[in-house]
Amino acid sequence: MLVHPQFNPVALALGPLQIHWYGLSYLAAFGLFLWLARRRVAQPWQAQSGWTTRDIDDLLFWGVLGVILGGRVGYVLFYKLDFYLANPLEILSVWKGGMSFHGGMLGVIVAMVLYGRSRRRPWLEVTDLIAPCVPTGLASGRIGNFINGELWGRPADPALPWAMVFPQSGSDTPRHPSQLYQFAMEGLLLFGLLWLYARHPRKTGQVSGAFLVGYGVFRFVAEYFREPDSFLGLRALGLSQGQWLCVPMILGGMLLWLWAARRKG
Repeated sequence: MLVHPQFNPVALALGPLQIHWYGLSYLAAFGLFLWLARRRVAQPWQAQSGWTTRDIDDLLFWGVLGVILGGRVGYVLFYKLDFYLANPLEILSVWKGGMSFHGGMLGVIVAMVLYGRSRRRPWLEVTDLIAPCVPTGLASGRIGNFINGELWGRPADPALPWAMVFPQSGSDTPRHPSQLYQFAMEGLLLFGLLWLYARHPRKTGQVSGAFLVGYGVFRFVAEYFREPDSFLGLRALGLSQGQWLCVPMILGGMLLWLWAARRKG
């Protein structure tokens, strides 16, 4: 039976300065975004629309703000609102963990709306550009989760070849390495599908809609293998909080794609 390797969360220590693997995973995510987004603006129809590599640098700045602020606010509102209402100063303690993808996504949408207004571009045109570049960042984050031994999976059949014991869980129960499942589905697989889909011109909003549906479906499936946070457990109909948050993503993505497909021009 496999046992989590218990990586040292600190990748490099230079005196009092400590560089954590999780921080490096975020750095890798931003680096991959820059590289992929620059390839996107090099596509002929993107270049004809006036996109440049300088736009990508500005987009990254806005996106980072959206991810960090939205991710933290989303975690506070969606997962531990009662705790943070009682301890408001803890909201600022981001080094203790607590980021929500769904909140981060909403933060990025707001950031892209503001960016689009500043450049007089439709915000869906902006999100269509960046959507295929996001999954590799999600994959980097899941690797960071695995290294930290956090967000482990639900109990698994001990006969499962890759079932893994996570000592951080406080038990010797073999579990699904759900972080790696999410790395494969929400990261690599979603990236491959979106990148192929976006290789040809699409109507404004279709790539964004495809991202919402794809991520929502893959995350919904992954939640069956991921252990719900102890303070949440399962909600109505036996679904987790993460699964319920995926439902409006999937429905919204489908409606957006259909609306975009029926638009003229």
